[in-house]
Amino acid sequence: MVKVGDKVRFLNAVGGGIVRRVDRDVALVEEEDGFETPVLIKECVVIESGRRQDDGALPVDKQEAARRAVRQSAPVALPDDDDEPELPLVETRTGERLGLYLAFVPETVSRLGSTTFETYLINDSNYYLDYTYAVSGETGEWNLAARGTIEPNVQVCIERFGQESVNRFGRVSVQALAYKRGKSYTCKEPVSALLRIDPVKFYKLHTFGSNEFFDEKAWVLPLVEGDLPVAEIPVDAKALEKAMHEKNTSPRPAKVSRPKVPKEGPVEVDLHIHELVDTTAGMNNADMLQLQLQTFRDTLDRYKGEKGRKIIFIHGKGDGVLRRAILEELQRKYKSYEYQDASFREYGFGATQVTIR
Repeated sequence: MVKVGDKVRFLNAVGGGIVRRVDRDVALVEEEDGFETPVLIKECVVIESGRRQDDGALPVDKQEAARRAVRQSAPVALPDDDDEPELPLVETRTGERLGLYLAFVPETVSRLGSTTFETYLINDSNYYLDYTYAVSGETGEWNLAARGTIEPNVQVCIERFGQESVNRFGRVSVQALAYKRGKSYTCKEPVSALLRIDPVKFYKLHTFGSNEFFDEKAWVLPLVEGDLPVAEIPVDAKALEKAMHEKNTSPRPAKVSRPKVPKEGPVEVDLHIHELVDTTAGMNNADMLQLQLQTFRDTLDRYKGEKGRKIIFIHGKGDGVLRRAILEELQRKYKSYEYQDASFREYGFGATQVTIR
């Protein structure tokens, strides 16, 4: 069994070092360059065993690892001012960009009809996250299911439920605020993500697959990756209308995106943000995404009476956030319309063709 202080080498990669902390099934290994790398315990081979201190007490690192293991079993509350200061936490090279995931892990994947599930929030970043987790069913009313604080690079079990409770899902909301303690940091946009959860998927074996966070099969849903939201973003309609009005009445008028209508062939609409506005000053990622989606909706409404009309929406490849949002809109609001990837020769993977039906 790998423990703090052991000298290990990596089983499936070049490298190794001293184990500084153990979090569940992950060991944080300090390599020669001084960086601590998270590695699955099963991929570590002990080449020199560490020792306890002479007085029989656990080393400080192992005491902290034990405290963290206990904290993972339930949401973490903010400490009181009188609490003992925490030891420095491990930061990773990629952790300066937010990564947040929601995961459902079945206790026995071979018995989905009767097993219980655990819900995890996974903080894949160097930031603390104060979070709320709420669930909404068919009634449309929200119920707070969990709240707390997740430490950097930690996964937390926030609830357990059985198959009798899966029907309460319709949508889930995760909101989070990122910060660091005791040091300067880059301010991040608050996370506010909505996900639609199909209860039927809890009964399907293919829903749960291999992943980088658990040894067990799990249903992992990304909320934020590389600081960018992946899940559906809730829209404040009044705030958006006000922002649009301010842009339209500003001294420097915004560009008006005019669809290019060739004499023959489809209409082209470029949804790149620089084609829609002169400047993105004062706009965050959510504002830009909603403006792009509103342009998409307005275009479809403009041509809804022209049956057979083909429209090419140029969204670019990028991180795929806008493309996913467009496909969800088509599946949810424009079910009768046909859609497909536009010509690869002309647009690569960066455009979607919609046919009005």
